Amino acid sequence: MGAIEQTVTITNKVGLHARPATLFVQTAARYSASVQARCGSREADAKRILEVLQLGAAQGATLTISADGADASEAVSALVALVRDNFGEEE
Repeated sequence: MGAIEQTVTITNKVGLHARPATLFVQTAARYSASVQARCGSREADAKRILEVLQLGAAQGATLTISADGADASEAVSALVALVRDNFGEEE
């Protein structure tokens, strides 16, 4: 099975920093698939907090989430839903 990929726009005010990045990494870690996040020319292992923070994904940025492995589809779906839900924050 090939890699699953989906693109989503970050809409929460602080972007992918601190608490949202922690939630993103914790969600990715629940899956056995290898998960990558890409923002512009930067790419990160979605299970590594420092790499995710270094993406510098601010509000309005486009984030491409890809995964490869047995539960890749579920991992991508969960991460996209997390971003679309503004990481559970009120706007």
